[in-house]
Amino acid sequence: MKILIIEDEFILASELAETLESEGYEVVLTADNGQEALDFYQENDVDLVLCDININGDWDGIETVTKLIAVKQVPIIYLTAFTDKETLERAKQTFPAAYIPKPYHITNLRMAIELAINNFAVKIQPLKILREEKPENAQKEMFLQVNDDIFIKQNYQFVKFSLNEILYLEADNIYTNINTSNKKYVIRQSIGNVHERLPVKNLIRVHRSFVVNINKIDSFNEYEVMVQGHAIPISRTYKDEFMKHFMFR
Repeated sequence: MKILIIEDEFILASELAETLESEGYEVVLTADNGQEALDFYQENDVDLVLCDININGDWDGIETVTKLIAVKQVPIIYLTAFTDKETLERAKQTFPAAYIPKPYHITNLRMAIELAINNFAVKIQPLKILREEKPENAQKEMFLQVNDDIFIKQNYQFVKFSLNEILYLEADNIYTNINTSNKKYVIRQSIGNVHERLPVKNLIRVHRSFVVNINKIDSFNEYEVMVQGHAIPISRTYKDEFMKHFMFR
């Protein structure tokens, strides 16, 4: 998850960035004023904003956030020493995901970030929360879709990848490996459940243990498909259905 920090206290900003990166997040920028933050925000991918209210420049944190969300909606978390009613009422107008008083505790911040991205995905894509609903598999492992990106729970945090990056799914006992161009993600769900819940039309079942992204296939024959150097078997059960996706002339 790519996080933008807006904080004018250099030491605090550095410590916060270091803490978040040790938690597995990517801090894309620490800005001490609104204009710098806005310029970066307009040109770069940001998933969440952590913002102080008292910052350098012509705009305070609330004014800065107002300008940011006018460009693109992302979850906002305020980290601030200001807890007076007037400031809180102004902040509420930007609909933040959380308002955390300083000094913050990393546990509270971690929970706020997780809830922020979860609730934001619910708000933006209410019909595309992809959850394992069977009670015997209630592991709280879920997918959250925001536009063309998927957030997956990995090691107690959400990590993001694009749907277009998926190469193939591979069953591994009670787990499913989601193999992308750059990384493998492990989900405690059956391959059938993952296949059903991922909103990618071009994911095709070719074997009881494999689902491939048809757009990523380099070549195939009667027995296997090649996806970026990976040989994936085609079983007789799924062969006819697989071949239907190709137009022959």
